[in-house]
Amino acid sequence: MLSGLRVVELSAFVAAPLCGCGLASLGAEVVRIDPPGGGVDYRRWPLHNGISLYWNGLNQGKRSVTIDTRDARGRELVLSLVAKAGTCITNLPLDDWLTYDALRSRRPDIVYLRITGNPDGTPAVDYTVNAAVGFPMVTGPEDAAGPVNHLLPAWDVIASQMAMSAVIAAELRRARTGVGADIEISLANIGLYVASHLGYTAEAELALEPRQRYGNYVYGTFGRDFTTSDGRYVMIVAITPRQWRGLVAATATADAVAALERERGLDFTNESDRFACRRELGDIIATWVGAHRMADVAAAFDRARVLWGPYQTFQQLVREDPRARETNPLVSRLVQRGVGNVMATAWPWLNGSGSSVAPAPEMGEHTGAILRSWLGLSDADREELARVGVVAGTDG
Repeated sequence: MLSGLRVVELSAFVAAPLCGCGLASLGAEVVRIDPPGGGVDYRRWPLHNGISLYWNGLNQGKRSVTIDTRDARGRELVLSLVAKAGTCITNLPLDDWLTYDALRSRRPDIVYLRITGNPDGTPAVDYTVNAAVGFPMVTGPEDAAGPVNHLLPAWDVIASQMAMSAVIAAELRRARTGVGADIEISLANIGLYVASHLGYTAEAELALEPRQRYGNYVYGTFGRDFTTSDGRYVMIVAITPRQWRGLVAATATADAVAALERERGLDFTNESDRFACRRELGDIIATWVGAHRMADVAAAFDRARVLWGPYQTFQQLVREDPRARETNPLVSRLVQRGVGNVMATAWPWLNGSGSSVAPAPEMGEHTGAILRSWLGLSDADREELARVGVVAGTDG
């Protein structure tokens, strides 16, 4: 789908590498540039045989070039590669040498995208952005004191997708007009953007009291975790009236629910009324779920089209869930050197998206090939640069 698009990536952490990984999955030629020996996240946990599964997952399908940008000759190589590619994504603090103006002087239609922390240029990462936006103060058990963080680096993931959209939009404009782009995306601004569009900031301005914690209850409707008789956890949600009716029918709780409605003078086809009685309704549903095994709960819920899902570990996901099998067109297997045969996923557009998966490269695996094919460097030139430590891995 993106065949013919060349991208140079200088990155660390999650947002920029995941953006590049997505572009590569859709057919772009993405060349990741790292210092010899790897950058700050080359050995980041989780590890297997001393190899970072994190780094490999974020760099599938890319090509790897190692260049020491502390050296003026290394910086010149990077500038030349970016000008040749026409598109660059980065989230690294690169001082004043890799700037839009410097690149535009070499290629007027350059597309340059930077992912930053705070909009004023000060550093921020997903965890600090999440803290500042406010989500940890409404996350966790109802009686929790202080912030409760969550595991998913949501702002990095959202930033990666926004960056992909920005690159593709800029490429489309360049193809139409010949004009490049200077794009900056701030993690902190993404947090503010999401909080604003989901109503959190408006609520904070207009409500007399700050939002409380509600534990695993879904705010403003009916949803909660429940436990089956054989000790499995399930998440049940009823957002629409149809979903609510299906849940009541599947759990044979119509009489108890109707009695509670009459007692409280409420209508549980209304989300607000369900939320107001979430504990009492939760107790009614919990009695039924707790009296049935997981298999029976699943069968009853699926028949009634209840909106539900099992809680499971990552191990259960990859070993037991049919969605993680190769019968899912998203899923395939690849052999990652030093790691083994592992599950991999293509870009999650089905129906002939044209996406693909490929292993992550070894560090510097393509240095020689890229310097030769993109910049026309001779063997002697590459050997000299390797001798003085400006590049590494130049035999590819």
